[in-house]
Amino acid sequence: MTIDCYLSEQCGSYHELRENLGRALAELGRSAEVRFHTVSYDEAVALGVNGSPFLRIDGRDLVTGGSPGIA
Repeated sequence: MTIDCYLSEQCGSYHELRENLGRALAELGRSAEVRFHTVSYDEAVALGVNGSPFLRIDGRDLVTGGSPGIA
């Protein structure tokens, strides 16, 4: 499993997200390659990212809907 995490340059959620993902994977007995990406607003729009943090698991959006972009 691959988890891609997209965060805005101003997002302060990196450490909490990393900890929560580690805890969730451990509870599920799963392993994953977790990749963190810092993106600008324009990169987020181009990638279809709508929020920060934004997660994709094996290339699929964890949450759908909304407009691309980040604050």
